[in-house]
Amino acid sequence: MNKKGHVLNAVLLSIGLGYLLEPSGSLETFRTIVMIGVPVTLGALFPDVDTAFGKHRKTLHNLPILLGFLAFPYVFGNLEYVWVGVLTHYVLDVAGSKRGIALFYPLWKKEFGLPIGVAVSSKRADLMMVVVTVAELLLVALVVFRVPQWGFELGRQGLGL
Repeated sequence: MNKKGHVLNAVLLSIGLGYLLEPSGSLETFRTIVMIGVPVTLGALFPDVDTAFGKHRKTLHNLPILLGFLAFPYVFGNLEYVWVGVLTHYVLDVAGSKRGIALFYPLWKKEFGLPIGVAVSSKRADLMMVVVTVAELLLVALVVFRVPQWGFELGRQGLGL
């Protein structure tokens, strides 16, 4: 995926997440979109910094980097949503492009991708980005709305209620 695709994915994902988390459509929804959108967009751009140094789709496109961004807010108290942008960047590169990424770099240099990806320069790259974004939002909606209900039902059954 190219930079435009990563930024557009981050913006669309942020809008969708904003409405999922604050569905009123009010000023609070807009605040939520901005609160999520800025760090998600920055995170979505970060992995491609490795085009300036290191090996592209290896140096900053791997699980240890993602784990670092997941841990960062707990250690330093900020950048809560940057990891979402980094993760969505990885998802786009794995699912949306032919090449894939080296998820386990530097331990293993093999690049992983799905066979459904398109070339970065393809006319279908934008369509693939939209498809991946919709899939990401559907997954988040499932987690936000269904997982708590499943957990509640399992708890009730476990207690015999």
